[in-house]
Amino acid sequence: MLSRTDRPENQPVKKTLTDRLLKSLKPAAPGKRPIIWDAVVPGFGIRNTDRGHLTFVLGARFPGTKHFTPRELGEYGALTLEQARDRAREWLDLIVKGVDPRAHSDDLKLVEQRRRENSFEAVANEFIRLNVIGPDPAKPKQRKGREVERDVRREFIARWGKRPITAITAHDVIAVLDDAVARGSPYQAHNLLGYVRRIFNWAIARGVYGIDRSPVDRMRPGDVIGKKALRTRVLTDAELHALWQGTGRMAYPYGPLFRMLALTGQRKSEVAEARWGEFDIRGALWQIPRGRMKGDAPHIVPLTPEATAILESLPRFDRGDFLFSATFGEQPVNGFSKSKARLDQLMLAELRKGADDPKKITLDEWVIHDIRRTVRTRLSALPIPDLVRELVIAHAQRGLHKVYDQHSYINEKRRALELWTDRLLRIVEPRSLIGNVVTFAQAHP
Repeated sequence: MLSRTDRPENQPVKKTLTDRLLKSLKPAAPGKRPIIWDAVVPGFGIRNTDRGHLTFVLGARFPGTKHFTPRELGEYGALTLEQARDRAREWLDLIVKGVDPRAHSDDLKLVEQRRRENSFEAVANEFIRLNVIGPDPAKPKQRKGREVERDVRREFIARWGKRPITAITAHDVIAVLDDAVARGSPYQAHNLLGYVRRIFNWAIARGVYGIDRSPVDRMRPGDVIGKKALRTRVLTDAELHALWQGTGRMAYPYGPLFRMLALTGQRKSEVAEARWGEFDIRGALWQIPRGRMKGDAPHIVPLTPEATAILESLPRFDRGDFLFSATFGEQPVNGFSKSKARLDQLMLAELRKGADDPKKITLDEWVIHDIRRTVRTRLSALPIPDLVRELVIAHAQRGLHKVYDQHSYINEKRRALELWTDRLLRIVEPRSLIGNVVTFAQAHP
């Protein structure tokens, strides 16, 4: 508490400060800055100026000083009278404890700054920038960098953004996984658990985010999600026909993208993130760089005339060289849920054509990767050596083949893709081998 010796000699009589009193005050005399002291809280007052600016103050001998000093609490208007009184009381409590309120305020600001820096959103963004995408956004460090970034932002940052990373619990993670399973995406749940595990392990290893334990340390996928059964789904002839007809009615970029998946058997990310610089149209070759391949080795895909025709139908942009883009070539497409749902609708409509009872015709659940599995399965029904079938879809060679067999097999792979394309077109366009290869709904990004 303040003693009388702490008060300035010219201190006026105390008054109980009220909003009515404060609003009635006139500007002080020129060059004067008088303080009206409050009769409710010791040392609390309001300072006036010759311009009529009113500032709340607390007068005291603050820790580390010998003299009575009035310090500003805040301007009237920015603080209400009651807020200013409460702040004055907090400062007085700190002074009794020997704590300087200004230093305490700086400490609180530092804590808040660290809390923001260590929020899940901030840490996850750093993880994406440093570990997933890297210095060149056009060439992510991880092969599925764009997919990982999209899923982390949608599933985790959107839910936990501003919360401290140390506050995320196993219960929070389980809620995300349960939601994925509930919407029929158990495989995605397994992926999400892998992503969040990597984020926490990375943050712990960095040692700068105040976290030393992961909420998923003891979380085993089989226990919390269920066993990850191998998918065996392949598309039937009728479904391939429906897919081909459906993609012909889909706008760029997804219609031609889905057809390229069916013609080449490559992975979704390899096709979706393709750039014009990877293609030799005249030589009918597509070389996917090692950084975009699962096996960390470049992969050459011979192009059939039908695949080349699709490429020649695609728009070219000045802003970037991605083939399939909604940003004029600057970035590749990075969202498939809506386009997949649209394709499902078109396929179902095609399957129901001519049916006596269309409502009885259904389309079993399938995922985009099933197209690749279908291509590989159908290759086995063609006169193609098993090694070549595996090389077409970039499955890594094993054993001595991997070490000693450096033959490119380009001609063999070309023949395999020609046989597959011939078989595919007989299924999807039985009256014409070329049919509707490059006819797509018109659209621009």
